[in-house]
Amino acid sequence: MQQRRIGTRTVSAIGLGEMPLSIEGRPDEAQALRTIAASLDAGVTLIDTADAYSLGGQDTGHGERLVAKALAAYGGDTSAVLVATKGGHLRPGDGSWDVDGRPEYLKQAAEASLKALGVDSIGLYQFHRPDPKVPYAESVGALAELLDAGTIQMAGISNANVSQIDEAQQVLGGRLASVQNQFAPNFRSSREELRHCGEQGIAFLPWSPLGGIGNAGEQDDAFREVADAHGISPQQAVLAWMLALGDHVLPIPGSSRPETAQASAAAADVTLTADEVARLDAVG
Repeated sequence: MQQRRIGTRTVSAIGLGEMPLSIEGRPDEAQALRTIAASLDAGVTLIDTADAYSLGGQDTGHGERLVAKALAAYGGDTSAVLVATKGGHLRPGDGSWDVDGRPEYLKQAAEASLKALGVDSIGLYQFHRPDPKVPYAESVGALAELLDAGTIQMAGISNANVSQIDEAQQVLGGRLASVQNQFAPNFRSSREELRHCGEQGIAFLPWSPLGGIGNAGEQDDAFREVADAHGISPQQAVLAWMLALGDHVLPIPGSSRPETAQASAAAADVTLTADEVARLDAVG
């Protein structure tokens, strides 16, 4: 599988977004574990999760515990796998979402994630979502402290705009490893952040790259036509297009079944022509 860089680590160009395995509508644990194993079998070495990927309340950290269990049960070598998790987004337990970007909370959340993942140091820890009640620099400052303490090996941010990317890079002293924003054929408002990350040498991780849960099968005619030309699915064409946007782009499609996890991973081996990339760029 094609490889790419996040900070100091080399990982698969396409990762696994763990969220569908932990929130509402999630499969049973046996299927979830098979899905993660199928990704690993396909060469995936980047798994993205978060403490908030759960049903809320006492279920907080479900996604992290699931990933830890899957890696422990996997029969092959997992030493190259980078687990990325996030803190600062909350699930109170009533189906709603909230945010908490206070530095003291983020440091507490990172310690809880450390325990849930069963590791001595978190590979990549990302501030999940800006908290309008807390100055952004203060939230990111907690990541700098976690880096300095060795609690985390790399720091990233999520759902950030260009100015926040620059602010985070400054606060972290040039150690910002990744930006994780929503980006898909039907959601391209993060294109400027994608471009900016490329210029700054920061990995860009599109979340919901296939359009989100329930929309993954809906793609523009152009994607279907390019897919037909390569004998692949429209979803694979989407992922191949994203990879062509820059060597710093690493999409993290979510999967809840082993078959879709392996199909997504296979898109890393698809190469589109320059004309095809330009045509898909023009969609929307």
